[in-house]
Amino acid sequence: MAVRAISQEAFDDLVRENVEDLEMEPSEALEDALYTLKLQGVDLSGIITCVPGEGSVKDNPVIACLDRLKELDCVSKDGVIRDEDLDELSSLFDKLNDLCSSQVSGNAAIATKHGAVELACSICSKIKSDTGSNRIVVPFFRALAVLILDIQSTEAFRNSAGPRIVVDLLKDSSFDSVTLDAGFAVVAAAATGNEVVKQIFMELKIDEFILQVLNRQSKITIRALYDAIRVLLTPDDNRVVASQVYGYARTFAKLGIAKALTEALQAGICSDSLVSASIALKSIAVNDEICKSIAETGGIDTLLRCIDDSGEQGNKTAAKTCCSLLSKLAGSDSNKSTIVEKRGLDKLIKLAQRFSDDPLVIQEVMLIISIICLRSPDHAASAIEAGAGDLAVQAMKRFPVAAQMQRNACNMIRNIAVRNAENRTLLLAIGIEKLIRTAKANNELCRESATDALRDLGLDNYNN
Repeated sequence: MAVRAISQEAFDDLVRENVEDLEMEPSEALEDALYTLKLQGVDLSGIITCVPGEGSVKDNPVIACLDRLKELDCVSKDGVIRDEDLDELSSLFDKLNDLCSSQVSGNAAIATKHGAVELACSICSKIKSDTGSNRIVVPFFRALAVLILDIQSTEAFRNSAGPRIVVDLLKDSSFDSVTLDAGFAVVAAAATGNEVVKQIFMELKIDEFILQVLNRQSKITIRALYDAIRVLLTPDDNRVVASQVYGYARTFAKLGIAKALTEALQAGICSDSLVSASIALKSIAVNDEICKSIAETGGIDTLLRCIDDSGEQGNKTAAKTCCSLLSKLAGSDSNKSTIVEKRGLDKLIKLAQRFSDDPLVIQEVMLIISIICLRSPDHAASAIEAGAGDLAVQAMKRFPVAAQMQRNACNMIRNIAVRNAENRTLLLAIGIEKLIRTAKANNELCRESATDALRDLGLDNYNN
């Protein structure tokens, strides 16, 4: 259902009518207008509320900042911003960023409702590409990144030629890491939830530029670059039936971005980019061919080493992220064998033991083991030898209400047991049936998985 909206002018008129026509006190008139509109389901985000006679919209610092930006935009000569205005523009964009950075303030909604995105794009479309103008590019990027916060603002960005403006400025950045980080933050914000904006960025060859940056900035972390990759490849626009992002992921891989990200992971858990690069790489790994190519360029070796290191150093974030990516790569049958051959099951069990107090790490480990054992009795036998059965028993006892972990445990047990009678006997002997039944009774999320596990353990009354 569409959300009803109201303009600032219409809101001010309603308050004024309450004062003039209904003879309300100014504060009462404002309160009545807010109450009435909320009852009607009107979205009041971005509306400036002030008591008539005690203040005006013009007094709001966001509006004052936008008004001055409009003045400087209007005095641009021949479609080019004047050099003498660059310092003030830089300060104004910094101020806008400071005012709008806090979500609690609601200032970003006020700014976008009053045309801030369109205004910022208008100004930066008039910047000459020279060293003198560089000083306002980063403030512009940072302000724009906090202003683009919903589908209305991404559409305003698109309709203002924002994607082309941002890509052109990025390409003029001389690969300065600060400018790149600020610019890719805009790409990530603008592409979020907007399929058309993603498509425009792809048409502007943002993928080729991303590869250039990865190849040239290998020793510098540009966190927003990884965020941009993830967002560009995420099907998050619920207005479209069939997203094109899976095709974009294949394009990224074919171009060499998957390989570049795999190489970035080789720095290990000491690298600031490990988590971000892992998440970005996971978004590219959309089919068997890409997963195999990542393994062939050292991806599995690198991840197993990082899993070992994260356990030894107690880095839970790195452990969960590396496991999440490994679970994606394990979807390829050839990669499953590679993981087992490289003693990956032992490393995963060891990791779960090191983080035995964290069900989130344990459930990631169980997910990988479940995928590795799917349709593979030999891998299931290896999993039992590595200690997967004992892991399930210990974790299911310790975290009875960790629903997702319990579900992953049931799926893992199912895949270990389904084609291996010896494994079924061993699992039942260590008390797994009672734990699965308890999980089924206590956690609605895992009831189906628990039923399947009981059935594949060979129990007749699995539906009870």
